[in-house]
Amino acid sequence: MVLEKEAQALDNIGNNLAIEAVRVTEAAAIATYNFIGRGNDHAADQAAVTAMRAALHKMNIDGTIVIGEGERDNAPMLYVGEKVGTGYGPKIDIALDPLEGTTICATGEPNSMSVIAMSEGKGLLNAPDVYMEKIAIGISHKEQIIDLDNSPKQNLINLAKIKKCQISDLNVIVLDRPRHQELIAKLRETGVRIRLIKDGDIAAVIATVHKSIPADMYIGIGGAPEGVLAAAALSTIGGQMMGRLIFRTDKEKERARSMGIEDINYKYTVTDMAKGDNVMFAATGVTSGAVLKGVSFSANGNIFTNSIAMSSRHKTVRYIDTEHLQNL
Repeated sequence: MVLEKEAQALDNIGNNLAIEAVRVTEAAAIATYNFIGRGNDHAADQAAVTAMRAALHKMNIDGTIVIGEGERDNAPMLYVGEKVGTGYGPKIDIALDPLEGTTICATGEPNSMSVIAMSEGKGLLNAPDVYMEKIAIGISHKEQIIDLDNSPKQNLINLAKIKKCQISDLNVIVLDRPRHQELIAKLRETGVRIRLIKDGDIAAVIATVHKSIPADMYIGIGGAPEGVLAAAALSTIGGQMMGRLIFRTDKEKERARSMGIEDINYKYTVTDMAKGDNVMFAATGVTSGAVLKGVSFSANGNIFTNSIAMSSRHKTVRYIDTEHLQNL
C-alpha cells in the first residue's frame, strides 16, 4: 500500500510539473513578443529570462538550475547553481533556455522558442557552457545506428539501411556556420539533401522525430546546453543522439572537471544526458516554425500560445494551444 501511494505521488508530481513547466515557457515566450523583429537580441533574451525566473519561483519545487545562462557572477541571467521555486516540494534539476534562437527572434525569423527540461534526482547532465559535437536521428533502435566517430557517409549509410531507402532520399539539418564548411562538403558528396538553418538546433533535433518537416538527421557543432535540452526531449519521444564536448582552452577543461566530468572525450548518448524515468520537457513557440506556432494576439488583446509538453514517465506528448485572457 505504501509503495502504491508513493507511485501515485510520483505520477501526480509528473503530471503537475509537466503543466507547470508549460506555464513557465509560456510566460517567457509572451514576454519576448514585443522584441520579435526589433533587432535587439540582448533585450529579447533579458525579457525572457526575467519572466521565466518569476514563473519558476511560483512553482512548489526545490529546484536547482544545472543548465542555465551562465555563472553566478553573470546574474541577472538564470545561472548554473541558482535555486528556484518556493523551496517546498520535490528536488528538481532544471535545464533551460529562456529564448532558444535569440538572433532569429531579433530578426523575426522562424523557430525561436522558450525551452525547459526538468528531472528528479540528478537526471540531467550538468554540462559546462561549451561547444558540443552532435548527431541525432528520429529513430529508436536496439542498436546504436549513429556514432560521432563514423564518417558522415557511414552514418548516412547506416540510417538509409534502417529506413530502407537511398541516401539521396534522406534529409539532413545543419547549422549554417563557417565551422561546418568541411562537414557540408562531405555531406554533399553523398547526394543527401541538406537543409541549412540559421539557429535553433533544439527545434532541429525535435524535427527528426516530429516529422513536421523532412528531417532524418541533425548533425554539427552547437552549444552543449542545447544538446542536453534536445536529449531531454528525445528521452521522452524516442530517437538516438550522441554528443561530445569540445574544449577550446585549458580553462574550459578545468571547468568541466570541476563539474564532475572526468573523461573529457566521452561520447554521451541520450540516456547519459537525460536519464531516469521522470524527465519532462516543455517548449513554447516565440516565432512560428517547424514544430511550434509563435505568440500571437487577438483583436481584443488576448494572447495565444502554442506549446509542447513531454513526459518520459507517462510516455505522453501533449500539444497545448492556450488563450490567455487579458480583459477579465
